[in-house]
Amino acid sequence: MDMTVRHASPFLKWAGGKRWLAERHLDLFPEVSGKYIEPFLGSASIYFKLRPPKAELSDANPRLIECYQQMQVDPEIIWALLTDHQQHHSTDHYYKVRSAKYESAAERAAQFLYLNRTCWNGLYRVNKKGEFNVPRGTKNAVLLPSDNFGAISLVLKSATLRCCDFEEPIKRASSGDLVYVDPPYTVQHNFNGFLKYNENIFSWADQIRLREAVVSAASRGVRIVVSNAAHQSVIDLYEGIGKTHFVRRNSVLAADSKKRGSVDEIMVII
Repeated sequence: MDMTVRHASPFLKWAGGKRWLAERHLDLFPEVSGKYIEPFLGSASIYFKLRPPKAELSDANPRLIECYQQMQVDPEIIWALLTDHQQHHSTDHYYKVRSAKYESAAERAAQFLYLNRTCWNGLYRVNKKGEFNVPRGTKNAVLLPSDNFGAISLVLKSATLRCCDFEEPIKRASSGDLVYVDPPYTVQHNFNGFLKYNENIFSWADQIRLREAVVSAASRGVRIVVSNAAHQSVIDLYEGIGKTHFVRRNSVLAADSKKRGSVDEIMVII
């Protein structure tokens, strides 16, 4: 495997992923003099673009963090297991893997990545039992030309990976650190289609709790970048806190193509 870090790029698809932001608006991110902290990890597009020398990456989704941890320590096994999934990929294989209960962390990580790449729209959704229940999508490529798991593993070596609530790493942040938060885009009075964050609802109260956490961190000299919905309730939530920028992205997740198009998001730089 090529271990050149310049070939490392996000290996997961994720609803609300920030590849477009990493490509077009990286200039809005302050320089990292301390540690880079990202508590809503997803596809880690900003992390892979910045490639900071020291990072704390976390999420409340244990399967997501386990996948990153295995990619960090044993990319060769993940590659071998995905190669096997590629060879057997079919509708039957997809649903067999989806319902399987694997014992090893490496097998679970490869299962997570296989399902992510072949399910509908890269969506992560579980039922009330915590079981992944997204149907098979139209993609058949399990291994991609852009894959370089060795390089990804090398970049991840500089990161501590944790499964936890977002408040924990933000509370640990200190002067000189950079925290990037990209929460589910829940807005006041309306869940805006993002009803669930992993197995739990990410509520408006959580948005308020997040705002309070980043304001507290900023008072300690932490630099903060917040991505969020360009909804008036969210804009009001961050009024008077830092500087708000409006950025535009393409919406591709709507099932109805007529509802797809360009939408605004905000970035609050504190």
